[in-house]
Amino acid sequence: MPFDGLSVLSFESRRANEMAELIRRQGGEPFIAPAMREVPVESNEQAFRFAEKLFAGGFDMFIAFTGVGVRRLNRVLASRYGETAFADALRGITVVARGPKPVAALRELGVQATLSVPEPNTWRELLAVTEGRPERRIAVQEYGVSNDEFLSALRGRGAEVETVRIYQNDLPEDTGPLREAVTRIASHRFDAVLFTTSAQVYHLFRMASELGLDDAVREGFARGVVASIGPATTETLDEFGIVPDMSPSHPKMGILVKEAGDRARELLRKKRI
Repeated sequence: MPFDGLSVLSFESRRANEMAELIRRQGGEPFIAPAMREVPVESNEQAFRFAEKLFAGGFDMFIAFTGVGVRRLNRVLASRYGETAFADALRGITVVARGPKPVAALRELGVQATLSVPEPNTWRELLAVTEGRPERRIAVQEYGVSNDEFLSALRGRGAEVETVRIYQNDLPEDTGPLREAVTRIASHRFDAVLFTTSAQVYHLFRMASELGLDDAVREGFARGVVASIGPATTETLDEFGIVPDMSPSHPKMGILVKEAGDRARELLRKKRI
């Protein structure tokens, strides 16, 4: 079997059970350390201000980054303006979806995305898709943290950009598994580590810093296979001085596990020579 008994660490949260099963099917021994949870923003006033401007015709384009964000934004706005108000307004402007999940969430509302971003669905592909568009009043549904590079690039084109955030990422309520993962990485007790979002990287090193193990974690990665699901996550790993050993042919969780399993033994052998 591909992993053939290797110990494999994942930081998945919402899909933790699915990830563990995928690793087992590839012959690996999974250790799942959820690294994040999505926390609703305490005040919805920003969302309501966004809605008032949207309904008044104040935006030409709406950019949906995540399916979860679209659904939650719709629920918040429905509590004050009615079930279809958000969808009705979106049908009158250009709607851009960053990949299949926001496309699906919009479809649930009866809204067809005007533009859909191709794989690997990063903000760079989003910029490419919207290059040359005439819309200049743009609303961006954010996804936990602001992407300053993306927002600056839009504004650099002369756009007026406003953001609306419905949830933010934080550490899980139970940080025990994440703490254990940090200590195991630091002591070289994992063969492979799989990253599926940038937030996992930030939270891993936040925990490592709290434990005083930043440098030990970096050294631990030098002894195991590091797999990144795609360019955005790879960029974040690079911020912390980690160079991934591989990325999958498509930024999908199942493909990541399968291809990491296929290559792990050989990559591990080369790193440990």
